[in-house]
Amino acid sequence: MSDITYLEEAVAKIPDGAVLMIGGFMGIGTPPRLIDELVKQHKTNLTVIANDTARPGFAIGKLIEAGLVSKVITSHIGTNPMTQQKMIAGEIEVELVPQGTLAERIRAGGFGLGAVVTPTGVGTPAQDGQETIEIDGETFILAKPLKADFALINAKQADYLGNLVYNLTARNFNPIMAMAAETVIAEAQTIVPTGALAPDLIATPHVLVDYLISKESSNG
Repeated sequence: MSDITYLEEAVAKIPDGAVLMIGGFMGIGTPPRLIDELVKQHKTNLTVIANDTARPGFAIGKLIEAGLVSKVITSHIGTNPMTQQKMIAGEIEVELVPQGTLAERIRAGGFGLGAVVTPTGVGTPAQDGQETIEIDGETFILAKPLKADFALINAKQADYLGNLVYNLTARNFNPIMAMAAETVIAEAQTIVPTGALAPDLIATPHVLVDYLISKESSNG
């Protein structure tokens, strides 16, 4: 059973220098209240693992703009010129990972796999610094699993146990990130009575969710 807690209290548990997995795809499925509270509490030196950094002033872009991120592990930064500028200036370290490989590395972290064996990126800069393996005469990259201290998750609905349901493609990276972090903090658009969610719609069971943000807003 998840602990239902106030937004400020949940984010206060995240220390400076934490490694965060943040769900979402161009901000869709990214937890807006948790992002805003990270900025408000000025959590610094964060490593963010996410599909992208959205755009300036939106979703993860707010963390970039506030100067709170020291490293991102992501599939692209093409929609956020601020991330690009900070990378060129040496203010942010950027590790670019092919999108499918990024998802599989996160899944590997959650499932306890030792690596992902993939041909994607062989012979490109994505191979730099990576171990490789030969299988049947073909070269594959051994992509190491990704794990995080915290996963910040956004759901359409939750029940009071902490079971989570996602809205269509807003599901994206959220379920696999909930498997790959030591602590999972989730926010939901609505919280419904336990038993109200159809079991076959629950994508993230409550046993994975440590903290569920209460429905009250951060400013009351």
